[in-house]
Parts: sequence; structure tokens; C-alpha cells
Amino acid sequence: MYQEREVRTGSFHRALSEAVEHRGLSLSRIRAHLAARGVSVAESTLSYWQRGLRHPSTPRSLDIVRALEAVLGLPPDSLIVLIGPQRRSPGDDRRPSVAELRQSWAETCSLLDELSASPGTEGNAKLDVVTVVDVLTMTGEGRISEITSTMVVRAREPGADGFVVTHQDEPGTDMEATTVFATDGCRRGRVRRSATSPGMVFELLFDRSLAEGETHTFAFTLRLAASVRSTCFHRTVRSRMSAYLLRMRFDGGALPARCVKTVREREELAPVVSEPLHPGPGATVSAYFEELDVGIAGIDLIWE
Repeated sequence: MYQEREVRTGSFHRALSEAVEHRGLSLSRIRAHLAARGVSVAESTLSYWQRGLRHPSTPRSLDIVRALEAVLGLPPDSLIVLIGPQRRSPGDDRRPSVAELRQSWAETCSLLDELSASPGTEGNAKLDVVTVVDVLTMTGEGRISEITSTMVVRAREPGADGFVVTHQDEPGTDMEATTVFATDGCRRGRVRRSATSPGMVFELLFDRSLAEGETHTFAFTLRLAASVRSTCFHRTVRSRMSAYLLRMRFDGGALPARCVKTVREREELAPVVSEPLHPGPGATVSAYFEELDVGIAGIDLIWE
């Protein structure tokens, strides 16, 4: 156990990092110990705190830190006292755009203004994404042939009556051959395809406007008739998400050499979470994420 004076000085993230190293546990094991105490936290959140990329500030975060002290064998409040008051700027609650998190999607994201009544405003501003399940079907050539997504959203304010999806595939994919089907809880609206990137945006319209705080579940399918071999599938997370499940169904005779569950803060950054995945019966690989923070989560595919 650390002496109390050793952890009462310095920065929070450095003290946390040293405590984790001293305890000799991986972040996934620490997360499991926290779960056993009834405390749920994303592994990516622990990684962000440990690296100083983000800082615990909400009452719930402070409860997690107190549980961390116990798991890491630290004296009570030895990490809490290092957090200090956090100043919040007016822009702290602003959700980043898809293009801010994934710069390679900038051309595709430029299509969003064509579907907006107020070009330049935040997309899906009236909705929070609560839970998503993505199921991908892969071909024998390693291409994505179908993506079925089921989403649960919650209205941040009254009047939300639809959702705009931004999708981009691997370079070389012919988006003109990609078809959108609204399958449950919505109907398809306008569709725009990019002439300069393998991307598209489209509207999914609800039957009515949602009341503030109301949840709505809907589903849609993309069928890709002219895609190329996939190196990954990632979902962009613009605000905290309760849960995300990604399943990839491969051809049994065409499995990647490796599949890796990853979480990144932004597209160009190294993963803060990187875990190997193994195909189960039916040649299916699944990655489950809880309490996701803003960033990019998904599966990387290594074929050779």
C-alpha cells in the first residue's frame, strides 16, 4: 500500500497511473473489481483519467474514484484530494461533430447541410444516442455486404422527429450501389451520396415528434453491393452512450488473422483500449462496450 503523503501531492492522473502500476492490474481487471463493488465505468474512461486526457468532475465520477482508492489499496480520499475544483467553460457541453472526430469523413459530412433546415448547426441536436446494436454480414472476400443497426435514442428537448445517419465506407466502395432500408420504427427520408468520398448521409423519419426525455427505438439496414475488403468498422460516439454492441458475422472460410476491439479518442490517435477478439461458433466476432465516452469504438481487422 502507498503511504498517504506519497499520493497527496502531484497531479491526479500521475498518482492514479503510479497506483495502477504498483497494484499490477490491467485496466480491464480494475474495471472488473469495480463492477464487483457495484460500480460501472468504461475502460476507456479509466484510460483517459490515467493519461490526463480527461478529469473526473461529476458526482458519479467522484464515487468511482473513491471505489478506485479501495481497489488500488490507497488510503481514503488520497486520490480525491488531488482532483481539485474543475472550471467548466461555456463550450464544455457542446458535442463534437463527426468531422471533428474523424477528419477523413469531412467530405461526407459536408452533405449534412443539404438535409438541415439551418446549415452549419449541430446534427441530431435534439437527441442523445443511448444504445446501439450493429450487426455486419461479411462476404468470403472480406467485404461488408450488409449492416443492420438498431438504435435507442432519447429526446433532449421536445420536437425530435427523426435522425440523420452519416456513413462512410472503405475507399474504393461505390456508394451508388449502396441501398438504405428503414426496417423498424422509422421510414426513409432524403438520401445524399458524396461524389468525392465513399460516403452518404440519409434521414430516418419517426411517425411523430418525441416529448422531452422520451425514448424511441428504430432500425435500418444498409446493403452494400460494391464494397471493398474491410479493415475495420467503427462507430462515432458524440456523447456518452450507455452501451454499444458490434457483431461481425464472417464467412467461415475467410476469417481475419486478428480482430481487435478498439476505442480511440479521435481517428488519428492511438487506441486507448485495444483487446484481442476471438470468433465464436458461427464465425461471429462480438465487441461489447459499456458507458462509452466521446470517441470512436469498434473492431479493427488484420487480414495478413
